Amino acid sequence: MSRRQRQRLINNSISRRQFLGRAGLLTGAVALGPSVLAACGGDDDDTGGSGSGDTGGGGTPTLKISNWIEYIDEEKQLAKDAAAYASAKVDYIEDVNDNSEYFATVLQPTLSQGKSANRDGFIVTDWMASRVISLDWVSQIDRSATANLGNILDSLADPSWDPGRKFSVPWQSGMTGVAYNISKTGRELTSLEELFDPAFKGQVTFLTEMRDTVGLMMLLEGADPSDISSIDDAQGAFDRIAEAKASGQLRAFTGNEYVSDLTTGNLTAALAWSGDVLQASLEDPDIRFLIPEEGALLWSDNFLIPSSSENVAAASKWIDFFYDPVNAAQLTMAIQFVSPVQGVADELRKLGEEGVALADSPLVVPDDEALANLHIFSALDEETETAFDARFAEISGA
Repeated sequence: MSRRQRQRLINNSISRRQFLGRAGLLTGAVALGPSVLAACGGDDDDTGGSGSGDTGGGGTPTLKISNWIEYIDEEKQLAKDAAAYASAKVDYIEDVNDNSEYFATVLQPTLSQGKSANRDGFIVTDWMASRVISLDWVSQIDRSATANLGNILDSLADPSWDPGRKFSVPWQSGMTGVAYNISKTGRELTSLEELFDPAFKGQVTFLTEMRDTVGLMMLLEGADPSDISSIDDAQGAFDRIAEAKASGQLRAFTGNEYVSDLTTGNLTAALAWSGDVLQASLEDPDIRFLIPEEGALLWSDNFLIPSSSENVAAASKWIDFFYDPVNAAQLTMAIQFVSPVQGVADELRKLGEEGVALADSPLVVPDDEALANLHIFSALDEETETAFDARFAEISGA
């Protein structure tokens, strides 16, 4: 089960009011994170419908957009409003279950053969966005159709894998940092170094996701995970990971199963995804999420337009709708993620009590100090990525 699928199971039992009442529970050196990671389990929505260039029989193009489940308002009205803004109709499909699966089942079989992917837009995570851009399978965003994209947060405006955001637009963001159970630690944690406290031996887990674990350990070693030229840049991080495993400090490498161990007290601390931890904290206030003093990782899910789309201008305008702060605030109210759009906090405050609570929560609207302490993992060329994956697999036993 992916971290997103687990979130969907948790979300079913948590109301927005419960979230707002408990949103201040996460603490640490800097505590923040999205309230709900969008779940990626598939549903029974129709995945058929019009493809790229389809005018719906009436001269109005129909945009076919792929996204993760529960990553927009429940009625999908914002998707329709965005289509109207783009002078189009929309076939909005929640069929992104997993980055690799979507790549293997939708993108690769079509775009690698020069065929239509039957999509005008899709949303995947940073590293997959980097991959499809490097394969030249996406079109450039039509900047003549995007009056609002200048509202992107500075911290997301210029990733190494897409300088200047020519091919991608962030949909929503989240963080990778440290989770801990304060009833086990007996104190607030502030640093990645504390994961190596002998008192926590055998009660710490790292993530099976290479970029998350290696990226955080690079920060601990004083290296910059957003600027990687070869595996040599991460040797200190790999050595730290290997040492933690060999010494018994590290119990295991995990997916999001660390959450249940934290809540049962079987685990003291873990490298973790902010959304998982926030949801756990709603049920157990002893569970905390930390942006360590060394820094943490910022990741985004990104909107891209496949190279086969015949509706590039309309698809570009569709995503531009969500960069109007008024519309971005509506999306934030619906899913309570970290918005990539400047000005969202001001617009949230205009939406009443719940909007004010969200605007005041660093879990939803991180401040400049927090954003300055977040790093985006660098794009890796094929040779370097192969070396990173091989070394990490050697250590983790994957």
